[in-house]
Amino acid sequence: MPQFQQHASWRLEGGGQVIDLETAVKDGILGGGGLPSGKDGTLGAAAEKLDLKKTIEELDSAAEDVPSVFICPISLEPMVDPVTLCTGQTYERGNILKWLSLGHLTCPTTMQELWDDAVTPNRTLHQLISAWFSQRYLLVKKRSEDVQGRAAELVQSLKKVKGQARVEALKELQKMVVAHPSLGNALADSGGVALLSSLLGPFTSHAVGSEVIAILVNLSLDSDTKASLMQPARISLVVDMLNEGTIDTKINCTRYIEMLMAEKSFRCEFMLSLSLLVALLRLAKDKRHPNGIAAALSLLEAICSHEQVRSSLVSVGAVTQLVELLRNLSPEGSVPALHILDDLSTIPEGLSALKDCPQTIPNTVRLLMRASEAGVQYALSILWAVCKLAPDECASLAVEAGLPANLLLVIQSGCNPELKQRAAELLKLCSLNYTTTLFISKCKLTRTIQ
Repeated sequence: MPQFQQHASWRLEGGGQVIDLETAVKDGILGGGGLPSGKDGTLGAAAEKLDLKKTIEELDSAAEDVPSVFICPISLEPMVDPVTLCTGQTYERGNILKWLSLGHLTCPTTMQELWDDAVTPNRTLHQLISAWFSQRYLLVKKRSEDVQGRAAELVQSLKKVKGQARVEALKELQKMVVAHPSLGNALADSGGVALLSSLLGPFTSHAVGSEVIAILVNLSLDSDTKASLMQPARISLVVDMLNEGTIDTKINCTRYIEMLMAEKSFRCEFMLSLSLLVALLRLAKDKRHPNGIAAALSLLEAICSHEQVRSSLVSVGAVTQLVELLRNLSPEGSVPALHILDDLSTIPEGLSALKDCPQTIPNTVRLLMRASEAGVQYALSILWAVCKLAPDECASLAVEAGLPANLLLVIQSGCNPELKQRAAELLKLCSLNYTTTLFISKCKLTRTIQ
């Protein structure tokens, strides 16, 4: 039977041929750039020192331009131990042996019948794969070391420079942290995170503070670091920047506070600052910046989960402002706003503010059939609380706003049974002041309009 023979030359897809490993890589056929060589000039000297499988795993996200000839047709992953069948097709050893062990007598790629089930190591391709990945690994490692070195230089410079020079150094460091997420560990180990934290204080300029915050929100901080960042003077600086900074600074400040709130040691009295609540509501109403609206609502939602803060939110006019905001939010974007309003409805002053706001019922009814199931849950809860508080006044307004028809649709939808039950109860509440005939006509009328 014919057997696969290993040739000194290696044929590429498209008919091109390279004589050896050096020509293949040095000429850029497999990705360009020369390979590292040993003192004796042999290519791949570094490759021999690297474990190919480990190298490929570490380069999983960095080597996106892997040549197709290195990919196993079965697993679609780079090959570590390529072997060739009698048909000339090459596969990862483990994959093709598993294929054969299942009783298949054909080549997986060509479906040709195999006249010999032996597999032959493809040493030339293995060398090419090893050399290519070793080159990429060393390049990525060098870039990482260069980045870490430059970051260390910037951290050292922050101890000396002041004013605009410090701002420029922080800006460069921020760009590096965003581009290289793994840099955070190096900064923590070198004391860079501690230094950045120390730059936040009562006498920090907003220019410096905003850049420091922009860096910190992109790092994974430990509990001790977060605890130090909760000092009142530092929180006060962040609140000031949230009121007066650029839109990017405001968004970063919301992310920063939300990050600190996730810590068990976070003290909720920090959130009672009326200046903080007013700044967030102002950001939530800024139609020019949708990202700012989403960030503000996300933080307000987290803050409102603490009952101690709800009265303060109501006192700064959160109910009316959020109800008005519902008109301009997408169904997805409305969920946190509805959640906040639902939380505020649990305290007497919040529920009273919802009842007294003329847009509460129409704006909430409008979202009822557009929101997600979570949004529907919050909307029904708000409407139930308001109508229950003043059934004669609010139930009539809800009927005129088209609530019955929407409730019928909720009942007929595929949402969970609890929501259907709440919709049925609310529908019954709305019908109390109407005769059966009149209520049915209202349902049909509003349903036609909808």
